[in-house]
Amino acid sequence: MLQAGIVGLPNVGKSTLFNAVTRSRKAEAANYPFCTIDPNIGVVVVPDDRLDVLSKLSGSQKLIPAAIEFVDIAGLVEGASAGAGLGNKFLANIREVDAIVQVVRCFENDDIIHELGSVNPLRDIEIINSELILADMATLEKRRSSREKKAKLGDAESKREIELIDKLMPHLDEGNPALTMTLSDDEKKTLREFFLLSSKRTIFACNVSEDELSGALSDPDGHAMVKQVRDYAAATFGAEAVVISARIEEEMIDLSPEDAAEFLGEMGVTDSGVSALIRAVYHLLGLRTYLTTGEKETRAWTITEGTKAPGAAGVIHGDFERGFIAAEIVHYDDLTSLGSYAKAREAGKLRIEGKEYVMKDGDVVEFRFNV
Repeated sequence: MLQAGIVGLPNVGKSTLFNAVTRSRKAEAANYPFCTIDPNIGVVVVPDDRLDVLSKLSGSQKLIPAAIEFVDIAGLVEGASAGAGLGNKFLANIREVDAIVQVVRCFENDDIIHELGSVNPLRDIEIINSELILADMATLEKRRSSREKKAKLGDAESKREIELIDKLMPHLDEGNPALTMTLSDDEKKTLREFFLLSSKRTIFACNVSEDELSGALSDPDGHAMVKQVRDYAAATFGAEAVVISARIEEEMIDLSPEDAAEFLGEMGVTDSGVSALIRAVYHLLGLRTYLTTGEKETRAWTITEGTKAPGAAGVIHGDFERGFIAAEIVHYDDLTSLGSYAKAREAGKLRIEGKEYVMKDGDVVEFRFNV
């Protein structure tokens, strides 16, 4: 299962957010730096309203949503790349995840300590990015040194790596993450072997206060700090910034869905932003969902973008992929608008696809196979 690591400076709401998305109290969320040392890991259900609709259409007995893992990683401080704070441990934990959720504090509250004594979202982001980039530069310097001898002896792979390192270093030195470097497909393949921290896909979570949530969700650019983060994320990473209130969501952990909806309604919102964040992270990881439905269950199955029908069948069982014959597919939008499989078939929306069909998010599928 792919993992998204929650990172940020100490005391910006990382552990609170982790508890919110995992619907647990696994992570200690205290008002002091480094209350998280060892990373907490939790499985997070991906919100998907389509399951409820399909289950009613099929009379399903149960629903099984898609899931991903979130990791709550210890807070980073300036100088982490040189070992400050929990530097080496922090960076090693980030290296193991597939994408980064960078939590940025976007609210003032004198009762909640900020590591640097003041709230400044762009400064906080730049500290984290600088430490990741500095760590990457050190990694590349070591790798280049280890490849030089082989390159001089004519080793083609070592030469290729050194050429890429020499191309990356000026880019990193200017404060740009490796993620934003324009590379050929072959260079991207080589880059993946470097396991650079700044090459990981990133999304920003703007953590706002309870009383600011409604306004920030309806008009993100109307909130000065959120706008700063959104503009920076788009310009520097080509990334998305999502508004959340981790504190509100954490307060709802023990509430039933009905009570949680009522609680949010009283605040003038339908969501604290966390559901949108989870869905955004799911897509950031390159994941997509296809659906199966019947009397027994309606289920969301996770595939990577670009997966063909036999590979999607293999997610259910290896025999489905080995003996794949065809896939009977109707898109969720067509099925639900027409109301039944019979009507979808009459309208020509239910079709048979073969081995080369590339699955789309929202495909409702029944596989035909022979073992």
